[in-house]
Amino acid sequence: MKILRPSGSEFTRHPARPFHRYPFLEVMLLSQYQSEINRRRTFAIISHPDAGKTTLTEKFLLYGGAIAQAGQVKGKKNSRAAVSDWMEIEKQRGISVTSSVLQFQYNGYCINILDTPGHQDFSEDTYRTLMAADSAVMVIDGAKGVEAQTRKLFKVCVMRDIPIFTFINKMDREARDPFELCEEIEKELGIETYPVNWPIGSGKEFLGVYDRNKGEILHFSSNTNAKKSAATQIDLDDPVLADMLGQTRRDQLIEDIELLDGASCAFDLDRVRHGKLSPVFFGSALTTFGVEPFLEDFLRMTTPPLPRHSSEGEITALDDFFSAFVFKIQANMNKAHRDRIAFLRVCSGHFEADKEVYHVQGKKKLRLSRPQQLMAAEREIIEEAYAGDIIGVFDPGIFSIGDTLCSPGKKFSFDPIPTFAPEHFARVRPVDTMKRKQFLKGAEQIALEGAIQIFKLPYTGMEEVIVGVVGTLQFDVFQYRLRSEYNVEIRMDTLPYEFLRWIKEPVEFHETDLVLGNDTKLVEDYKGNKLLLFSSFWSIKWVTDHNPQLVLTEFNERTDEED
Repeated sequence: MKILRPSGSEFTRHPARPFHRYPFLEVMLLSQYQSEINRRRTFAIISHPDAGKTTLTEKFLLYGGAIAQAGQVKGKKNSRAAVSDWMEIEKQRGISVTSSVLQFQYNGYCINILDTPGHQDFSEDTYRTLMAADSAVMVIDGAKGVEAQTRKLFKVCVMRDIPIFTFINKMDREARDPFELCEEIEKELGIETYPVNWPIGSGKEFLGVYDRNKGEILHFSSNTNAKKSAATQIDLDDPVLADMLGQTRRDQLIEDIELLDGASCAFDLDRVRHGKLSPVFFGSALTTFGVEPFLEDFLRMTTPPLPRHSSEGEITALDDFFSAFVFKIQANMNKAHRDRIAFLRVCSGHFEADKEVYHVQGKKKLRLSRPQQLMAAEREIIEEAYAGDIIGVFDPGIFSIGDTLCSPGKKFSFDPIPTFAPEHFARVRPVDTMKRKQFLKGAEQIALEGAIQIFKLPYTGMEEVIVGVVGTLQFDVFQYRLRSEYNVEIRMDTLPYEFLRWIKEPVEFHETDLVLGNDTKLVEDYKGNKLLLFSSFWSIKWVTDHNPQLVLTEFNERTDEED
């Protein structure tokens, strides 16, 4: 439905005529537009590896009717792989190596899920993805509690001031004391918690959860991994409860509830929406116990699309002009067509296919034909999208991460997305020199996705390049993708550098102008920016002491002036 193009002969003959000539249309359209915005929810799922993040995503899709059977991250040969793990290497290794976008409908809501890699070697992709989310679901393993990667990702969420919801997973296995888990979250992450529900047992004795808001028990029946769990609702004071749970388990639950009501902080929705209070839920993504109640409460508590900062102030979802930014680029999602898809987060207004938009960084108008709604690697051509939606558009090589698109006549840009310095470096060249062209094309396209960074020595060709990554597992993915997507075998030699700094000032200079040590190397990126590679913190200090005119920065932010 195209709600901004109502039918009617008078309007059809004069589409450019202003709405104020037709006040009844204006009211109707505004109401419909607001309704579409208000039902949007866009959130990221974050966790330490193996906490069950991708499995939880699968169960959301199951309840939303987007899939008929939930897949498994690690399963038997005849099991279906998780929808969000669409790359062949993800299916082989049982881990997510790139973020994926999934959209589905549930109870009148239009939900955009950003499933992120949990492994720290792919954390930069997760950081970028969080820039496109309005809230975050933090998945924690009930047996392990808060882990290292959880802390890192949580800090990014706090910086964004977005709501953080906690799902303590794997209660179908032996888990730690729930009071202890909540206390650890508060201590380790520095955020108060409010348990929305409370688990009844764990492992084989995980029988259900107590809903504090409704004051009732959800008793779960056993089920298979692929099907939804059945839940029986029963009041806390129902005499049948003792038979259902056992007298000891019932008495323990009553005691826990009394302790919760007396010790836990009060629920404050405003604090939740500003990332100061995290609602906590308990359940099992694998068995679906507690998943649907969590999804329903989460959608009720979280917000419609949040405003975004720009060079012209705050841009809200209800602004009447279209705006979006690129937060992810993915090459070769369709091997048959060798395409590149730019992922856009729509920030304001109403997007229509083939309508003219302005590319701020490219300084030109263009039409985004064949926009796509995404379900991991599966796509569906759409005609429209609204603020909060994530859409994919074909990228002929003109987009970069952080680019802004908006209605013609608007020339603002959203806050840039930082590019973090890699920590591992390797010299890379093709085994077959005759495949140099394919090698360079593959390296550049993968680098534009933001997962890796490529550099070369100044004043030299591109026979070999230096690849920088945040985590060493990215080298394996890079090598695998060059082989499978570009038919190029590479030779890789690791380099002894650990730190990279962008040269901010002076902008133009010759390498002979610098005094560098033997453990420092001058390189440049594909945009021609000069950088320095260092083997230690000591060498950074040595170079800055011997080059007082030099200004270095730890991360690079793309500005509007760059082409």
